[in-house]
Amino acid sequence: MPISKQEKEQMLEMLKEKMGSSKLIVLTHYRGLNVDAMTKLRRKMRESGSELKVAKNTITKIAARELGLEGIDHYLEGPTALAFGFDDPVAPAKVLNDFAKEYKQLEIRAGILEGRLVDTAQIKALANLPSREVLLAQVLGGMQAPLYGFAGALQGLIRNLVYVLDAIREKKAGEAAG
Repeated sequence: MPISKQEKEQMLEMLKEKMGSSKLIVLTHYRGLNVDAMTKLRRKMRESGSELKVAKNTITKIAARELGLEGIDHYLEGPTALAFGFDDPVAPAKVLNDFAKEYKQLEIRAGILEGRLVDTAQIKALANLPSREVLLAQVLGGMQAPLYGFAGALQGLIRNLVYVLDAIREKKAGEAAG
């Protein structure tokens, strides 16, 4: 069923807004997925803070061109769905990668990571990264380890100082009594 010019313009504006505010856009080919599988994929994307949209390829090409996102035209053939990662660029890559393992019909074609075209291998590498929270915890742990070591060393020095002062006090108390 053909869509009106007004609907196409609305879709173009919606795509431009989503593409412009996304840290990661993943282009997928979904031929052969049934409605239940697509619903399941959309739900998983929402749970991860991401979004999945199916749009006409010509409108997607126009939106990409207007936003200065080059090189995606030849990936836009056949039924294409776009996954948008707004806050965490790893989240949509993880969801799509896991989903593609279960549903072989879903094919990750390419992506745009913060304005730069990335291939399927790079999307899969991104999907294998730990989550943002885990990475932050690892960085924080790396920053805290030297601090804990420094605190332990200071504590040892202070303890030794107390022992020395206590020994001097005992020596002087012994000299005064004797």
